[in-house]
Amino acid sequence: IDMRKDFEGLHAAVTEKLKGDVRSGALFAFTNKRRTRLKVIYWDKTGLWLMTKRLEKGTFAWPRSVEAQATRISLAPEAFA
Repeated sequence: IDMRKDFEGLHAAVTEKLKGDVRSGALFAFTNKRRTRLKVIYWDKTGLWLMTKRLEKGTFAWPRSVEAQATRISLAPEAFA
């Protein structure tokens, strides 16, 4: 996803591309093409959290089934960690 997106842009990506509900309590994670940056959007019942991380070295592990497409998958907490 375009890492310039903020709350509104990521909320739109969840609802329009992933057909998800941000207020479901799920974490929605997005990465850039090189997998060096990660953004997570989460609703905590009082507002939206937007968490970001940029790696100085290496890349994030990302499931191969979601290469180059907007796909919704479920991860166990261990896999997310």
